[in-house]
Amino acid sequence: MVTMSAAIDDRSLQLTFVLFLSVVVITLFTALLTAPQRDEISEFYLGNRTMSPLRNGLAMCGDYLSAATLLGSTGLVALTGYDGLMYLGGTTVAWMMVMLLIAEPLHRTGKFTLGDTVALRMPRQQRPVRVALAVCILTIATLYLVAQLIGGIALLTQFTGVPSSTTRTLCVVVIGTFVILYASLGGMPGATVIQIIKAVMLIAGVLFTAGWVLHHYDWNPNALLNAAAARSGSGLQFLEPGLRYGGSATNKLDFFSLQLAIVLGLAALPHVLMRLLAPREGSVLRSSVLWAVGLVGAVCLAAGIVGLGATAIVGRDTIESTDRTGNAAVLLLAHELGGSVLTALLTCLAYVTLLAVAVGLTLAAASSLAHDLYAEVIRKGRASQTEELTVARLSGAVIGVLGMLLALVAWGANTATLAFLAFAIAASAILPTIVYTLFWRRFTAQGALLSLYGGLICSVLLVVFSPVVSSAPASIYPDLDFAWFPLQNPGIVSIPAGFLLGWLGTVLSSRPENAPQENASYAEFEERMLVGAAEE
Repeated sequence: MVTMSAAIDDRSLQLTFVLFLSVVVITLFTALLTAPQRDEISEFYLGNRTMSPLRNGLAMCGDYLSAATLLGSTGLVALTGYDGLMYLGGTTVAWMMVMLLIAEPLHRTGKFTLGDTVALRMPRQQRPVRVALAVCILTIATLYLVAQLIGGIALLTQFTGVPSSTTRTLCVVVIGTFVILYASLGGMPGATVIQIIKAVMLIAGVLFTAGWVLHHYDWNPNALLNAAAARSGSGLQFLEPGLRYGGSATNKLDFFSLQLAIVLGLAALPHVLMRLLAPREGSVLRSSVLWAVGLVGAVCLAAGIVGLGATAIVGRDTIESTDRTGNAAVLLLAHELGGSVLTALLTCLAYVTLLAVAVGLTLAAASSLAHDLYAEVIRKGRASQTEELTVARLSGAVIGVLGMLLALVAWGANTATLAFLAFAIAASAILPTIVYTLFWRRFTAQGALLSLYGGLICSVLLVVFSPVVSSAPASIYPDLDFAWFPLQNPGIVSIPAGFLLGWLGTVLSSRPENAPQENASYAEFEERMLVGAAEE
């Protein structure tokens, strides 16, 4: 791989460091000022519940949009044209799924975590389900967290080439330490600060760059498309479907599987679900999700323009020779348009984005471990608020350290693969449990356990026996061949399997003797899900 250092001087890297450190110092100081001052778990888990819909929407947008949107998605558009734009479209559709199906029912029945919703639905059998949820959430959060930390190394590689072990360690430890400070000391208030600031920076940065690209072509989208097609090396085929995901049936199924995991997985990502519980009023939640949908849609539209601009101005050959994944596309474009200053600004933005998403993931995992596993399972609901809060802070530190260790061990792993696996597990294990818990009267704890563990195991096994791990030049073990599953994303199989296992576990479980009481319990649950608790 040709590094950007061949074309860009050290000024960009130095300016990036100064900008990133300035943003972190300011946001960390603000996060500590807004951190919970009392030993109240509600403040640590949910933060300020009276924020405006705009601020909540910005926080939701910040929780979801990762560096993959800024770097990976624009690179995918730059290399594959229409297929990359379709990928961005799936990201926007995913939020519609959250708004229409999950947001309000979960908000009305939840408290601090998803486990509280299940406990309200299955009060007598909640503990084993809480354990299964904690296992799945920890797996998803760890995979996604490691992807963010490895992304920091990959971003540094664009400037310096393959970094030394000391440089890799320093990069991961610095970002990981900041993540622990934000999550463990700041809690949800601290995470909200970094999410809102990151969202504002990301929206402004991407929209500004997209505007600059359009200005370069006199605000004529047709001129931009023609220039992108001309410098893509593929002609008009660049603007037609099938450049990456066309041809064989396997490629088309792989694209459908990926989109299915993205659209359905977002509705079950633990840090997104936790954010849905933060607003106190349902009307605020509705407006917040609408803001999030609009903001995410705007960023995705701008990212598509930036990706096309990178192809038109820089050229696909240059992008591919610099980084075959396309992650360098937006930085190469920034250097062509604005030199070292714009390159440093967007690189700083990418690092802040990595940091903010990692904070949300760490907080969600720590909350599940402290509340679901420790307070409700181990202590059986008898833990004091001070005790639970201490465990939550310690859990955040442990998860952060675990993420750093795994990132250092697997620093050469493909970040997109880790992120998409996290989405697939969320859609295959957690989403079926949410949907059945909310909308199926007969759903039992046995069905929940089979859905959670079955969806998790199915997703992981299919990836292990796929071209991601063996048989392909880009595999982890390219010289080995034990890939009997042809797709790189397991969603098309594992998601239906998760729903099927939840149904099978329920219909095969014995009918409880206290069925009338269970029906009455669901009737109360359904009433709360539809109209909310009495105090609301």
